[in-house]
Amino acid sequence: MTYYESTGHLLLTPVDREAPARAVRLRELGLGERTDAELDAFARRVADALGAPHAGVNFVGEERQFFAGLHHGAEAPASGYPARVLARDHGYCPHVVVRRRALVLEDVRDFARFAGNAVVDESGVRSYVGAPLTDRRGIVLGTVCAVDVVPRRWGTEGLATVKALAAELVALVHEREDRAQAAGEDRRG
Repeated sequence: MTYYESTGHLLLTPVDREAPARAVRLRELGLGERTDAELDAFARRVADALGAPHAGVNFVGEERQFFAGLHHGAEAPASGYPARVLARDHGYCPHVVVRRRALVLEDVRDFARFAGNAVVDESGVRSYVGAPLTDRRGIVLGTVCAVDVVPRRWGTEGLATVKALAAELVALVHEREDRAQAAGEDRRG
């Protein structure tokens, strides 16, 4: 367990035993290191579909998180959140990745485990919904997620929506991988 130095809050960031394999897979797919206009557009779709001011496509590495796709509405907090890069112990996506299941937090302050997270104190995040991006090899690459600065009920509809969007994005990642493999075979053949 670690403590976040500026607030003294206890952080219960989960142990991520799959992180090394995920890092290799993300490199194979060319994800998690650079911004991607298509993924930015996808994050905007997530925000629109969920009626949320902020949304992202987040790839979780061994030491950090990288939002290759990011959308924040006109009312972005002065803190600059959401940022493209976050420490691994910030936010809620690392929990989704390790749990391998969606997470819905209507008000993060209702949960001691999540209330002291730096994105609450520094950025004003009050609610979160996210679903894992599990590839064809069974590796959870990251998340599709949305946050709000006010508590909100995402409901079963919000949960179903974020899960459907995650499945759609995984299909896109697989299409990209298949095209890259076919192009590589064409060059060799």
